Amino acid sequence: MSLAELLSARGGHAGRLPQRLEDLRGPARGVIVLPRHLSWPGMREFDVSDDSIRRSMYGIVLSQGRRNDVARFLNPRLLHEDWPLIRASLDPKLRRWCERRFALCPGDVSQPLG
Repeated sequence: MSLAELLSARGGHAGRLPQRLEDLRGPARGVIVLPRHLSWPGMREFDVSDDSIRRSMYGIVLSQGRRNDVARFLNPRLLHEDWPLIRASLDPKLRRWCERRFALCPGDVSQPLG
């Protein structure tokens, strides 16, 4: 991790989130194995095609992940589609930062991303 990333991570939620939704490059299918700093032993593999499992993993990554974790594991289209269900499980400050930073609206699933 670079010094800039380390210092930005000290800025709370804002420092842990990539700048734009387009910076997210996570897969839209397959199995993701989270690093040890994000998950318990035995609970590291998440099938992105399973909606419930994916939403749980996204909540973990948003709540505990570093900037590069969020960018690496979250898919912009899936986050946009799942946001109305994910947002309720997040800390209110993190929820607001995500909605501002990624232009996510609480109930807006009507505008799919290409």
